[in-house]
Amino acid sequence: MAQFVDWDLAAATAGALSKSGPAVSFEEATQVVSELRALTEEAAVHVAAYTGLTSQTEVPPVRVVDRRDWAKVNIAGLQKVIGPLVTRLSGDKEPGPLADAIGSRVTGVQAGTVLAYLSGRVLGQYEVFSGDPGQLLLNAPNIVEVERKIDADPRDFRLWVCLHEVTHRTQFTAVPWMRGYFLGEVQAFVDASQGSDHILERLRRGVATLSEALRDEDSRVSVLDIVQTPAQRAVLDRLTALMTLLEGHAEFVMDGVGPEVIPSVESIRAKFNRRREGGNPLEKALRRVLGIEVKMRQYAEGRKFVHGVHERVGMAGFNKIFESPLTLPRLEELGDPDAWVARVHN
Repeated sequence: MAQFVDWDLAAATAGALSKSGPAVSFEEATQVVSELRALTEEAAVHVAAYTGLTSQTEVPPVRVVDRRDWAKVNIAGLQKVIGPLVTRLSGDKEPGPLADAIGSRVTGVQAGTVLAYLSGRVLGQYEVFSGDPGQLLLNAPNIVEVERKIDADPRDFRLWVCLHEVTHRTQFTAVPWMRGYFLGEVQAFVDASQGSDHILERLRRGVATLSEALRDEDSRVSVLDIVQTPAQRAVLDRLTALMTLLEGHAEFVMDGVGPEVIPSVESIRAKFNRRREGGNPLEKALRRVLGIEVKMRQYAEGRKFVHGVHERVGMAGFNKIFESPLTLPRLEELGDPDAWVARVHN
């Protein structure tokens, strides 16, 4: 099968366009990496004690990366997801020589450009595509840059970030079926693209979708809407519910643990929220188009749901969410914790 995305070019483009990190000496950089590794271990203890969840598998050590390395890891993951998706969208047809020579390079540059933008914003990530059970990434330049911009105590801010990201790692390693379920839903999303309407017509609708996102500040559409069929929308609803839960749970845990171990957590949360909501109009448009605005809403909506369930049934009652895919909240239940409690706890 011909290559539809020039992934080598995507990596080169991401590396070339990635902004340089904050100015630090070699000694400072070494200290940051060492402290992030140590704080990851400390955060794991706090998260386990607060949530009652413990990893059921051997957990790989955290990987502290720079912006280029972050892009490379995510390119490797995207190859595993986008390759099958494009193959199905194309109907397994080989592109012509010109499309193969030019098209793959165009999409490679586009993918690299998007990853370069994201590599300058992401603080941490639990990356599940590249291997089992996944890999915790901490983007050191971005963490240092943000802590300086919001004038946060470095150790407090770094531990705060680690609490959030370690919670994500715990979700996937303490719940044996979580990674398989997530990857299964991603595969279902790819499978649902088969038998869809003509790709050119769908691309035209995609252009209209992106235009809507640029015009409407309250739009919830993203680049994912370009490839949605009716069957894919059903899968995406389940994925949206899952990701909203996981993001909200991580936010709830970091704010629950924070006051006990991070003296300046209230100041950090207030400043960080202001930073999330800020940005010039162009950057806000980019965040909408790339789906980042939707993710930011997931933080708030998910945290509110988790708080509501915890308030009603406590942590042990909340943890029934992780018993099986059947106990995960449905999309409509995220705004109604009582509905989830009634269904699962009866």
